[in-house]
Amino acid sequence: MPGDEARGEPAAGGDARSLNTGPRPAGSGILVVGYGNPLRGDDGLGSDAAALLAEDPRLRGAQVLVRHQLTPELASDFADASLVILIDVNVLDEAGAVSVRRLDQAPSSGSGSSHHASPADLAALARELWGASPAVFIVSVGAASLEVGEGLSSPVQKALLAVVEVVVAIVEEH
Repeated sequence: MPGDEARGEPAAGGDARSLNTGPRPAGSGILVVGYGNPLRGDDGLGSDAAALLAEDPRLRGAQVLVRHQLTPELASDFADASLVILIDVNVLDEAGAVSVRRLDQAPSSGSGSSHHASPADLAALARELWGASPAVFIVSVGAASLEVGEGLSSPVQKALLAVVEVVVAIVEEH
């Protein structure tokens, strides 16, 4: 069904991608991944932002995904993209503060497991398996609460539209 990708579900009739390693043509797509657990308060920011971005006509043609966490399987999607934008909350910034960081192309720490991977791990996998080096940006918002419960805190809810505008600006600059 259209829009299933924004909910993190494969589209009906979607193809199962084989993990063929080796060089691929340089990616030209745009990948946006909102991740986190919407049952842990502000950790739902990624899915809420991805839902808005999936409907935003300025991102027409971009692949927008929702995930609970980053997993190694996303490296294949990284390899198909020239630009990757990851959206999540963080506990370092003031609640509601939006930050943008470009991931450098340094080698990953290799600490990824078979169930969870860091942004650096995914970029390194895409580079090692497919020779791909997309530009990777991490857009995050300082969390106020990660307690069990649905819904964003007031400061994070107020930052949601700013996150959308930041993502659109990154895409337009790309």
